[in-house]
Amino acid sequence: MQEIYYYVFVKRMPLYHQLIVTGLGVGFFPYGPGTMGALFAIFIWLILASVAGTPYLIGITLALVIAFTLLGAWSSTVSERYWGEDPSRVVIDEVVGQWIVLLAIPATYQWWQVVTALALFRFFDIVKPLGVRSMEKLKGGWGIMADDILAGVYGFIVLYLLRILL
Repeated sequence: MQEIYYYVFVKRMPLYHQLIVTGLGVGFFPYGPGTMGALFAIFIWLILASVAGTPYLIGITLALVIAFTLLGAWSSTVSERYWGEDPSRVVIDEVVGQWIVLLAIPATYQWWQVVTALALFRFFDIVKPLGVRSMEKLKGGWGIMADDILAGVYGFIVLYLLRILL
């Protein structure tokens, strides 16, 4: 709790940037903030899936990916001025990356698809194969966002292929 107080009130990053980069505060979770960010993305997606058919769900999710990629890159750049390079409490990149993987799932999802989406995204995000790590070399917030976007793309491809094969 003391750490949250320090970063919210002492370091004085504008609140709207904090809300964006921490996924409405999810990034302050003390254990596995990246996984919590991915779970937060799934929670939002599940709500959308319950009220929207597949075409709308894909459109809304894609719009969220685009909007929060731009907002996330901007706010992540700002966050580095206050919190240092690629701070763990910045989870908007995990949120966006997880949404990209979820684009492979219809609104009439099965639970194995959602669980697999989480596992694939976290695998590619943590292991960082096939150029994912090199994305971190981009400047500022784009470096924070790009590796998770590519991890999300890889997860999307694998999950989409799994859905076709199964």
